[in-house]
Amino acid sequence: TAIMMVDPEGALVSIDPTMPTNSPKERRHVSKPVISGGGAVQQVIGCVYVPLQTEALRFRLFSLRRNTSMTPDAFQTNPFHFLFFCRAFRINELKTEVTNRLAMLEKRVELEGLKVVEIEKCKNDLKKLRDEMTSRGGGRVGNCPCKYNFSDDGKKLNPRRDVPSYPKYTLSQETIEALKKPTFDVWHWEHNEMLSCLEYMYHDLGLVKEFNMNPITLKRWLVKVQLYKSNYLNIYRRLTCAVCVPQEKMTLTDMGILMTAAVCHDLDHPGYNNTYQINARTELAVRYNDISPLENHHCAVAFQILSLPECNIFANVELEAYKQIRQAIITLILATDMARHGEILDSFKHKVDSFDFTNEEHVTCLKMVLIKCCDISNEVRPTEVAEPWVDCLLEEYFMQSDREKTEGLPVAPFMDRDKVTKPTAQIGFIKFVLIPMFETVMKLFPQIEEIMVQPLRDSRDHYEELKQIDDAMTEVGHLFSLNITLSLVNQIPIPTFPS
Repeated sequence: TAIMMVDPEGALVSIDPTMPTNSPKERRHVSKPVISGGGAVQQVIGCVYVPLQTEALRFRLFSLRRNTSMTPDAFQTNPFHFLFFCRAFRINELKTEVTNRLAMLEKRVELEGLKVVEIEKCKNDLKKLRDEMTSRGGGRVGNCPCKYNFSDDGKKLNPRRDVPSYPKYTLSQETIEALKKPTFDVWHWEHNEMLSCLEYMYHDLGLVKEFNMNPITLKRWLVKVQLYKSNYLNIYRRLTCAVCVPQEKMTLTDMGILMTAAVCHDLDHPGYNNTYQINARTELAVRYNDISPLENHHCAVAFQILSLPECNIFANVELEAYKQIRQAIITLILATDMARHGEILDSFKHKVDSFDFTNEEHVTCLKMVLIKCCDISNEVRPTEVAEPWVDCLLEEYFMQSDREKTEGLPVAPFMDRDKVTKPTAQIGFIKFVLIPMFETVMKLFPQIEEIMVQPLRDSRDHYEELKQIDDAMTEVGHLFSLNITLSLVNQIPIPTFPS
C-alpha cells in the first residue's frame, strides 16, 4: 500500500528532503489508493501541516493497514487518528532520538569541562610545588627527590641519578670478620653505618650478582626499609643466624630469600602483638581475619616497597623466578608468628635425622626454622649486647599490658609488670623455647654449638643466678618487714583496765 501527498490543487508532492515548506493556508493531503469497483481511487486520510523545515527531516513512511478508513473530518476530530498518523511518520521516535543525542552531547560537554578544571587544578598544584621547592633549595629545584628535574616552564631537563644520601663507609677487615659472628656489637654503630654493613653483606654473599641487582636500587631499598623500622640495629641482630650457618649447604637463591625475609619480617610493627590485635579487634585483625595479622601486614608492607620500581631489588629476575621468590619470602615471614612455633619445630624434628638438601620441602622447613632463630636469637649474644634488648622488649610488653588493663582486655602473665621480672621472663623462654630449637638445628649444623647453643646455656645460668639473688633479696625484705612490724608491736604499751 502506497501513501501519497498532494497539494490543495491535487498535484502530487514528492516526499523527500527537498520538498517545499507548506503553510496553514496550504495544507497538504495524505491519501492512499483504494480499490473500488473496477478501478483504483485515492482515499484522502488526512490533512497535515508540518511547521518544521522539511530540509531538517528525513521521512520514513510505514504502510497503513488495508482496511483503515479515515476521513479528513475523523482525522481532525479523533485524537487517536492523529496519533496513528504521527506513528506512521515515526515522529515520537525521531523526537526521542534527538532528545537522547542532545543529552549525550550535554554530558560530553560537562565531562570535558570537568577535565579542563582538573587539568588546571593540577597545573596550579605543580606550580605551587615547584615554587616551594625553589624557595627551599635557594632558587634551585635540585633538592627534588624525583627522578627528573623541572624548570619553571615545566620542561623536562636531563635526568639525574637519585642516589641515597647516606655515605659509603669503608669497612675494615676486622669489621668484616666481626659481621660474621653473633658477638657483633650493634650498639657501637650508627644507623647509616649499619646501612653500609647490610649493603656490604648483600655484595659479599654474592646476592647482588645472583639476582642481578642494581647497586643503586639496593641502596634505595635499604633506605626505604629503614623508614618502616624503629631501629635499624634491630634488623642486623636478627640476621646473625642467616649468615652464620654454613653457606655451602644452601643455594645463593635460598640465602637471598632468607636474608630479605629477615630484613623485612617486622616492617611497620605497631608495638602490640597478635593477641592484642585480635582481642582489641583492630583494623589489622579485621583485615586479616585474625590469622597472623602482624605477619601478614609485614608481608604487605615489604612487597609494597618492592612494588616501587626504584626500590625493586628483584627487578631483573625472570617473572616465574620472582613469583617463587615472593612466595618463599611470604612463607618465611608468616613463619615468625610464635603461635606456629610448636607446629614448625615439630615438622623440622621429623625431617632433621634424614635431612635432604636436595628436597625442596626439607629446605623450606629449614629456612622457616632459621628465620625463627633469627627472630628470637637475642640471647645468643654476649650479655652486654643482649641485655639492653631485653629491657626494650620488657618495656614493650609492659606498655601492652597497661593498655590491656585500661581497655579491659585479657592480660598475659608474662607481660604484666606486677607479676613478671627480667630473670623469670628470660629463664622460661630460654629453657623451653630457645635451647630446644637451637639444639635441633645443631643436629644439622654441629658447629653452631660453640657460637650459639653454649651462649644460650650460659645466658640461662646467668638469669637463674639473678633469680636466686632476687629471691634472696625478696626473702630478706620480707624478714626485714616482719622485724619492723614486731618491733613496732613490742613498743606499743599494753593498756590496763581498772578492776
